[in-house]
Amino acid sequence: MNKLNSYFSVAILCLSWCFASTNLNAQQPPYDIFPDAQPPYFRIRYALGDNHDGLAYAVNYTLWVPDGLKKLRGVIVHQHGCGEGSCKSGLTGAFDLHWQALAKKHSCALLGPSYEQPEGADCQLWCDPRNGSDKAFQQSLSDLGALSGHPELSQVPWALWGHSGGGHWAGGMALLHPEKVAAAWLRSGVPLLTPDPSRPGIQSHQLNDAVLQVPIMCNLGTKEGVSVTDGRFSSVWPANQTFFKAIRQRGGLIGVAIDPMTAHECGNQRYLAIPWIDACLTERLPSDDTSQLRSMPSSIGWLGEVGGTSVRPIAEYSGDQLTQAWLPNEAIANKWLQYVRDTQVSDDTPPSAPYNIEINGNQLRWEAEADLESGLAGFLIERDGQIIAKLPESPQNPFGRHIFQNLQYSDTPTQPLVTMTYTDSTASSNTNHQYRVYSLNTVGLQSQ
Repeated sequence: MNKLNSYFSVAILCLSWCFASTNLNAQQPPYDIFPDAQPPYFRIRYALGDNHDGLAYAVNYTLWVPDGLKKLRGVIVHQHGCGEGSCKSGLTGAFDLHWQALAKKHSCALLGPSYEQPEGADCQLWCDPRNGSDKAFQQSLSDLGALSGHPELSQVPWALWGHSGGGHWAGGMALLHPEKVAAAWLRSGVPLLTPDPSRPGIQSHQLNDAVLQVPIMCNLGTKEGVSVTDGRFSSVWPANQTFFKAIRQRGGLIGVAIDPMTAHECGNQRYLAIPWIDACLTERLPSDDTSQLRSMPSSIGWLGEVGGTSVRPIAEYSGDQLTQAWLPNEAIANKWLQYVRDTQVSDDTPPSAPYNIEINGNQLRWEAEADLESGLAGFLIERDGQIIAKLPESPQNPFGRHIFQNLQYSDTPTQPLVTMTYTDSTASSNTNHQYRVYSLNTVGLQSQ
């Protein structure tokens, strides 16, 4: 088992949920292997409670806070989907360099929950926030705020991203707490707004006027009921249509982005999701010490044809605007258009250069931040003016563009986490060499 130093440091909790080092509460496979959480990472775990109205599964919360940040303005939540595999993938959500770049830009923390749901168990027992996960999430913000030295974490706004059951959760949280949610991206999962006889185990939510001010994006793969109308995920598109229409017909700020390449896997959605959330946070996060979210400006909004490939400013659309997908501005409208055509969202800005390069013998070690627009694909290693290596040597990512950290099904890095190191096995032992390291983003642009 990996080190649990950060778990046991949560003596400050002293609550009925507090993690105790007992066999009863010990983690079981596949939830017993996860990256170590030393600052700027912080982790807590809530074991199974004995209250029937509480959360049915143990849960881990891992928080990343940008180095040197004095005060948080918000928290970005990356919520995995249902099933043992997806829940396990949540253990690395806070370690994703691309999502960290978004969080850092807006002085936000990045939170990755991981529910310990056994395979085949009822996902609704956590992905419906009313079944204890709302309470546990808000408790985690308070406890992680104390642990990280950022007590304001319990008060700042939330930007929510969720996949599958995580989309149910993120949408449910927006419906329950619209005053707290700066934006919500729902990949392949939305909550119910009216009872569905075909899904008797899922409770519907109430739709109130405050939700209409929350920017929401419904995102799904075309093989989830659009171009493929049978199979396991065929009900995703009808559910998204119902959810979209209910909110949009009342003037809500909701859009739809259909991924033309995928089924239930996340694919290249992050290259639209991250810029979209970026645009929403830019407009909505408070500019002062209050926690009051600002309204999205109506003058810069655009509309996109649902299921089509056309966009235009709201002011120039003469038809029924409430049948169109709402988009926050022109830049996002153009990215949306590229995404719904082939998911190849463009980028013409190179990534920032690596830093803190160290050499120990023939091993190089460095640090780098991901490009906000296009993430981090890898590195070039140069010795004495000649490129000698490209990392990774054989990139593989079955779920979208090649990315340095690799990707799991629920859009999180694979384990073990990839390190930024390179051993030069061909260096001459009696020669002083000069090395340079370059970052590459996922559209192939190279840093200085």
